[in-house]
Amino acid sequence: MLKRVQLKRKSVEKYRSVVGDECIGRLRDLAKPLQGLRVLHINSTAQGGGVAELLNSLVPLMRDVGIHAEWQLLCHDEPFFEVTKGFHNALQGKPLALTEQQKQTYLDRNRACAGMIEGHYDIVVVHDPQPAALVSLRAGVGDHWIWRCHIDTSEPNPEVWTFLRPFVAAYERAVFTMTEFVPPDLTGPRVATIPPAIDPHSSKNQELSRSHARATVAEFGVDLGRPLLLQVARFDPWKDPEGAIQAYRIAKKQVPGLQLALIGAMAADDPEGWDLYSRLETPAAEDPDIFLFTNLTGVQAHEVNAFQRVSDVQLQKSIREGFGLVVSEALWKETPVVGGRVGGITLQIEDGVSGFLVSNVDEAAERIADLCLHPDLAASLGRAGQQRVLERFLITRLLEDWLELFGQTIGAAN
Repeated sequence: MLKRVQLKRKSVEKYRSVVGDECIGRLRDLAKPLQGLRVLHINSTAQGGGVAELLNSLVPLMRDVGIHAEWQLLCHDEPFFEVTKGFHNALQGKPLALTEQQKQTYLDRNRACAGMIEGHYDIVVVHDPQPAALVSLRAGVGDHWIWRCHIDTSEPNPEVWTFLRPFVAAYERAVFTMTEFVPPDLTGPRVATIPPAIDPHSSKNQELSRSHARATVAEFGVDLGRPLLLQVARFDPWKDPEGAIQAYRIAKKQVPGLQLALIGAMAADDPEGWDLYSRLETPAAEDPDIFLFTNLTGVQAHEVNAFQRVSDVQLQKSIREGFGLVVSEALWKETPVVGGRVGGITLQIEDGVSGFLVSNVDEAAERIADLCLHPDLAASLGRAGQQRVLERFLITRLLEDWLELFGQTIGAAN
């Protein structure tokens, strides 16, 4: 059988003080006709990426409102993950000459995993391209199948998309972060848009005192008497950590003493991560003001929380971005964010109001310097950013969207 993810319990009542009575009431009302609904989420990893973070909060909350929700993982296979990482990049527009061997590796692993699914579910939610073929290989497992795509597929590589499109077309519904991400020639499933959201009570976002956060970050050798620029992102070319270093170097000419911390989570389904990390080790070794950390080398979720709270600016120098949960995480902590003018970042940041959007390294450096040199501006953007997250990007809103979609899905079949 596929590996079941063991989850902590969560209660929607805990969020009442944050989102208010009206929101909790809507959740309860939406959940009433869904009591006992059997839902299975399938993806490729339980740690190291945004999808895993979302499901760690979303699935327990679904259970709390009366849904029998489970989360299972594809069986680990390194050659398969190498192929699907190539698919991931290609769906975001990177060139890839698709081979028959890659197709066969993909299909063989999906077929093997399909045979490991036990039980029957009212709804099966398949996340991203790795398990997308399951719908065609084990359709009898679920009454309704939903594909949730978390990446920017607005301009997919034609070869890879032509291969995957028949599988996606077999789903009853497809969910994207933005309408702009829907491939122009996708037909078959009914399309919905549901942006991701953060959990304010997760260890990465829960309240920390200023003194505790500062003490935590100081343990990593950061000089809290000088400005700190932070980028939290997987070590992935699309996140452009090398561009982040360039922006830091330019900004430092205006902000002497500026420090840069790059914190990246390593995901089991991302074999490219360590290669990029190794390329970043050289500039980090040459500059004592550049700090390079991963979740596997000492920085855990609660420590990321501390870094986000004490940083003067958080940078998200992405050149493609499905959403970028770390943007909302930082804004929730009233830390101003400079983000690439791409994908889901543009949903979270209203340029000049709740943060800054930039299109290149020079623009990023200019905005970083502005925020470091003008603390009143930084504080104003941080406050506006927190309000934007409160209104649009908390986990309760995400749960509400999924409950509505589940209700529409089973209602349409009745």
